[in-house]
Amino acid sequence: MTPWEIHGYSVTNCNCAYGCPCQFNALPTTGTCEAAVGFVIDKGFYGDVSLAGLTAGMTAKWPGAIHEGNGERQIIIDEKASPEQRKAIETILSGGDTEDMANLPWVINAMTSTHHETLYKSVQVEGDLDERTGRVVVDGVFELQTEPIKNPVTGAPHRARIDHPNGLEYSIAEMASGTTKTIGGQIDLPNNNSTHSHLCELHWNNSGVIKN
Repeated sequence: MTPWEIHGYSVTNCNCAYGCPCQFNALPTTGTCEAAVGFVIDKGFYGDVSLAGLTAGMTAKWPGAIHEGNGERQIIIDEKASPEQRKAIETILSGGDTEDMANLPWVINAMTSTHHETLYKSVQVEGDLDERTGRVVVDGVFELQTEPIKNPVTGAPHRARIDHPNGLEYSIAEMASGTTKTIGGQIDLPNNNSTHSHLCELHWNNSGVIKN
């Protein structure tokens, strides 16, 4: 197993109600699971290959809950990545060189029956975890925007977090409201409009989430 580690953050939007039942081992709000995510790697490595400064995106969709399987997934990797970096990021986001059940990419890969061809595009990801704002633009594939959840009475920004001591994706995530518009690629996400979003620190290695 090639040793690897990445540290940065991610911005995610799915089609469920705020909070996302998946975070609590419950069934999806409307029965299906449909998501888009952008990744920023501030620093990281895969063996001798540096991954610092790279970005990636992913779209995924399941006809039911993730654990019921039969999903489809597409990975998009920063076009600036070298061939070695592309292979490394694709391996990590496909759950490769990772202990069984150690992180979310491993689970997604195991619960996916259709693995669409990886794309190499411009992937722009911006995020401010404290402000719950984010933006992901994957050229010709999807655009994702997040903002704070608003108080329905006052309109003031509402802040809530999820603490996952044994999580497969993060330790703490900020909840937000997100919208995704798919414009290409192999996966259409028509239902992600002012729905659940979260922003979190991305800190993984072969063994899963690294606890700070």
